[in-house]
Amino acid sequence: MTTFVLVHGAFHGGWCWRLVAAELRSRGHQVFMPTLTGLGERAHLATPEVDLDTHIEDVINVLAWEDLQSVMLVGHSYGGLVVGGVAERVPERLAGLIYLDAIVPENGRSALDFQVPERRQTMEEAAAGYNGWQLPPVPAEFYGVTDPDQAAWVDGHCTPQPFATFRQASQLSGAGEGVPLKAYIRCTQTPLGYMQQFVERAEQAPDWQLLYIDTGHDCMVTEPERL
Repeated sequence: MTTFVLVHGAFHGGWCWRLVAAELRSRGHQVFMPTLTGLGERAHLATPEVDLDTHIEDVINVLAWEDLQSVMLVGHSYGGLVVGGVAERVPERLAGLIYLDAIVPENGRSALDFQVPERRQTMEEAAAGYNGWQLPPVPAEFYGVTDPDQAAWVDGHCTPQPFATFRQASQLSGAGEGVPLKAYIRCTQTPLGYMQQFVERAEQAPDWQLLYIDTGHDCMVTEPERL
């Protein structure tokens, strides 16, 4: 049995993993799907102060309060910054890190720092035009969810993202590099071209595995069994 902790990306919540979790549990694994502060069913806790550190603490607390060890920690999209921060803080609790079409953090860089200038400007303008401290969600279709029922389900559950989570830079010393297993899963139909830089990093690292899924960015919705 493996213990999986699945960390969602921006705008989503633990709800997005339900099909993947059911598949893993049917195979005898233990699965936790925390929802990060200010999102999903915890949207009422959103404040301008919710940042990347808040979300890292969310996951660390799950590991601590559930007494989890030898965890396979999975981060999707923005969630890559979260799981990388967790690995920095509690590497001894982890058996593996899986970045699922995700940002692989670098010391001193924020989610915004990985964007091309045009997309960064668009995101900042969207947050400023919304309420100044949250970014409204992107339609599911943008992330490759083309089935109308699936897209309606995703759009009906996504919530605005506290923008401080995108502004705060990762603080890394390299402590997480000692996690035994590291893998990157690339969704080949994602519109997020900047993810390719992380594929290249995984290709060049001898201790990383690199895998591909031929689907859109929200592969936990579109291809749960393959994932």
